Amino acid sequence: MKILIVKLGAIGDIVHTLPAAAALRNALPQAEVVWIAEKRSAAILRGSPVFDRLVEIDTRAVKGMRIVENFREALREPLRDIRNEKFDAAIDFQGLLKSAVIAKMSGAPVRWGFSRSGLREKGARIFYTDTPGDLPPKTHIIKKNLLLAAAAFGSDANPEPLEFPIAVSDADRAEAAEVLHAIDTRFALLNPGGRWPTKLWHAEKFGRLADLIYDEFGMRSVISIGPGEESLAERALKNSKKGAAFPASLSIKAYYELAKHAAVYVGGDTGPTHIAVAAGTPVVGIFGPTEWWRNGSPSADDIDAGRTDIDCRIDCHRRECGNWICMDIEPETVLAAVKRRLAAAKDPVVSAGVEL
Repeated sequence: MKILIVKLGAIGDIVHTLPAAAALRNALPQAEVVWIAEKRSAAILRGSPVFDRLVEIDTRAVKGMRIVENFREALREPLRDIRNEKFDAAIDFQGLLKSAVIAKMSGAPVRWGFSRSGLREKGARIFYTDTPGDLPPKTHIIKKNLLLAAAAFGSDANPEPLEFPIAVSDADRAEAAEVLHAIDTRFALLNPGGRWPTKLWHAEKFGRLADLIYDEFGMRSVISIGPGEESLAERALKNSKKGAAFPASLSIKAYYELAKHAAVYVGGDTGPTHIAVAAGTPVVGIFGPTEWWRNGSPSADDIDAGRTDIDCRIDCHRRECGNWICMDIEPETVLAAVKRRLAAAKDPVVSAGVEL
């Protein structure tokens, strides 16, 4: 059997799909699997054992309402190669018009995708031949992907533990080791960055949080710096008055390797948070316009420190907001969540009397 996985999107979207792809691979070890992904997010996938070939495309050039015609023009060459593969089935984990069109243009006679109730762009449904039906409400995206793969290919919908097959090279480990050597102690990993402005907790508060973590636990904090996020990191570092914060800019897989060694991670709904989840790091999320139950950690021990005393978060997803209060959270509140999360992880420095 020859299967096409369509999952475009950002790094977090890719990470959320890895357990379903791993379950599919375990169920059909002899199948030939091709994954089509965005070039800007493909680095986290390279070398993964869940597929036989990775096809990288750039859909950002595809604009306008005539999506089928525009795809044919902008992605003519890679999609021609995909069509020549003669797939038996395609599975679209993205649920957008552009991803559904790619599944259709692959020529696969069987095309699986979510039902209309589970799609952000409802029109994508017309390009699928099969769906798993309506899924339970408030289903985490990782579970949602697992249920789709299980319906399509009979894979395990409830693997335990979840697998995140991310291939790390010696060069990635060496890059992470340089940061670990420079810190030379247990540390918290703090990420002030993110693609949506409304998802960002104030960078200055990350600096204050680093000082609070240092005072409470004697831990320094690594402030991660992604591409284009230098100013956010600088603001965070300037607000750590005790020199408790250490900057680090790493490649994506070196970041994954570094996260494995962190005592705790703090960040918003962004790629590095989902990588920390994949790495098994104890996580404290700060979620605002998006839902923790959908995008956050599937681990019951991980914590969302976001506000629950407001009613405008429901189905928000705004990238701009004139009433931006969902991320107005004090560092002391986040510190309390960090303390609870470290206690749940049985961190030796945290007192046994912390209320979980």
